[in-house]
Amino acid sequence: MKSLIHTADSRGNADHGWLKSRHTFSFADYYNEDREQFGALRVINDDFIDGGNGFDLHPHRNMEIITIPLSGSLKHQDSMGNTSIISRDEIQLMSAGSGVRHSEYNASDTQPISLLQIWVIPNVVNTTPSYAEKTLIPDKRKNKINTFISPGSVSDSLAIKQDAYFSLVDLEAGKTLSYPLYNQDNGVYIFIIQGEVNCEGTILGPRDAMGIIETETISLTASQNAEVLIMEVPVV
Repeated sequence: MKSLIHTADSRGNADHGWLKSRHTFSFADYYNEDREQFGALRVINDDFIDGGNGFDLHPHRNMEIITIPLSGSLKHQDSMGNTSIISRDEIQLMSAGSGVRHSEYNASDTQPISLLQIWVIPNVVNTTPSYAEKTLIPDKRKNKINTFISPGSVSDSLAIKQDAYFSLVDLEAGKTLSYPLYNQDNGVYIFIIQGEVNCEGTILGPRDAMGIIETETISLTASQNAEVLIMEVPVV
């Protein structure tokens, strides 16, 4: 097993007034040659958007884009004709493929929204763009792994154009579980949304992260109630 640690305070920082963002990997004006990506995992942006603000219509190509609201509500519109509002316990997956334009706006004029925006490099390019969303059921991740994105191999998950698996777990203090990799050639990137977890002997707090390769399983023990995002992706 080999691992790396990305602490919350080591991330890039952007403050645009209406938007405050922390960048796990190089993005926009933040560049760190040692933090380009983790395998196919290219972007993790931890965004806070003021009421009445958001990202205007803009283009993407050949990227799998996952949005996870943590609080508040987000309004999505795109050039495929989709319009939707998603909130906590809902996620969206947009496959940009050959090209798509979209906007993401805070659905409230007054209340802020917190969200994770994640990009995954696809294993096929120039495909027809697509959009999907899914409601997550909290009971399905209480002290157990809830995989909500997969290549299509996991039932009741959204299909991504990559050998990637995204899972959430709400782990109660004192509880331990193991995450068995779907593909042992993949790596796993653990991101702590809230709480505190011992991951393979390393204590991780809110927004800390740990990348792990060359392993078949990963052990997680919560020292505080914790919400954990597990991202399994190809690393070569």
